[in-house]
Amino acid sequence: MAEHSPGSPNVIVVFTDQQRWDSTGVHGNPLDLTPVFDRMATHGTHLEQAFTANPVCAPARATIQTGRYGTSTGTFRNQMPLPAGARTLAHHFGDAGYRTGYIGKWHLADEDPVPPEQRGGYQHWLGANLLEFSSDDYRTVVFDDDSEPVLLPGYRSDALVDAAIRFVGDAVGVPAAIGSGSGDDPAPGRAPFFLFLSLIEPHHQNEVDSYPAPEGYAERYHGRWLPPDLAALSAEGGTAHQHIGGYWGQVRRVDEGLGRLLEALRSLEVLDDTIVAFTSDHGCHFKTRNSEYKRSCHDASIRVPMAVRGPGFDGGGRVSRPVSGVDLAPTLLDAAGLPVPEQMQGRSFLPLVRDPGAEWPDDVFVQVSESEVGRVLRTSRWKYYVAAPDADPWHDACADRYVETALYDLVHDPYELVNLAGVEAHREVADALRQRLAERMVEAGEGKPVIEPAPPADANSQRRVDPAVRTLSVRPARLGHQ
Repeated sequence: MAEHSPGSPNVIVVFTDQQRWDSTGVHGNPLDLTPVFDRMATHGTHLEQAFTANPVCAPARATIQTGRYGTSTGTFRNQMPLPAGARTLAHHFGDAGYRTGYIGKWHLADEDPVPPEQRGGYQHWLGANLLEFSSDDYRTVVFDDDSEPVLLPGYRSDALVDAAIRFVGDAVGVPAAIGSGSGDDPAPGRAPFFLFLSLIEPHHQNEVDSYPAPEGYAERYHGRWLPPDLAALSAEGGTAHQHIGGYWGQVRRVDEGLGRLLEALRSLEVLDDTIVAFTSDHGCHFKTRNSEYKRSCHDASIRVPMAVRGPGFDGGGRVSRPVSGVDLAPTLLDAAGLPVPEQMQGRSFLPLVRDPGAEWPDDVFVQVSESEVGRVLRTSRWKYYVAAPDADPWHDACADRYVETALYDLVHDPYELVNLAGVEAHREVADALRQRLAERMVEAGEGKPVIEPAPPADANSQRRVDPAVRTLSVRPARLGHQ
């Protein structure tokens, strides 16, 4: 067991659900939705190019918890609980003497209330497996350590932030701090804490397919700015115009909650001793790429906001190299001075914070599951995507045979509107990306794949949206798996 040192930092992860990277001001959103996150990114460390390991809820969450891809943990799609033997952040921090807590949505069990053996080793529990079904915007029902239902008052993200503040207060000893009248540690020798706060916003409310924001918030943003990809594609389908006001309103309220949490840490005199990481499980394309909100290769699905502040990250500036959700767990352990287990498939990006020129790959690997078995290689310039036409996405974690399905030049086409798969002028680029993707798949524990080239396509072809699957494609290439 690794013991914590007297100077071990506290660690908090604030985790949202379905939040696009460009919902933030530091990524160019002009609506001033995230002033708190933007300050955190500016004064701490901003991971400018951060990506999920899978744009599906459960495998993305399993990866964040374990530092392993969904095909390695066994949780490669939804409705697959995290295996009992999986080692999570809670196990690693708990073994080092940290007090661990989980608040909010879990989505890594097979029932609600989540039984103790499926809680990933967290000591304190106030959560629900499927929070979107146990609650709505002003009725937040979670389950406590004893699996008893607890109704938390207020708007849902506020209610969970309030619970997080109570956890922190208990962990640092609020009564002693209030009564001491001094800046001394109110509980000398206390154990540091690790808290995972998992919000549902800005996810849609499933049963009504809406994005319920607090009263008055959606109205602020209806009819205002749309990200360029949504503006280009919404005329051909999707729900962006219908839902964007509520979505932006949810993002704004979450950011206000983040501000209250940071203020509470300051009030309790532990802000400077606490690492706070903010990110999301995946993005949202508002049904413009397929019939769902995510599960596609596009940045709208796979790119997420990520910033970290606190010891080791303050003043780190902007990290421009691509990083993945699989890298977050090893980074947090590394920053806390704890060993990174060899079985983790991610790597700590703390060296990049200290030295932007540190050795680091210029690509991330993303698995796409549930809607299809797909694989993404995303570099700073290129997006390369393959799909397995013969695989059953509900039963097959991976496949032996894939077909090139999408290629985007993100420098000249940042919103992924023109698919270059099969264009002969880009054959050399595609071949190099194909080789690198195969290497990344093997590194992730998959078998070496056969990847077939896309059928020839005309470089002057016009983009279109197939009305049957609402999938962006280019004639005449076979692009039904985007």
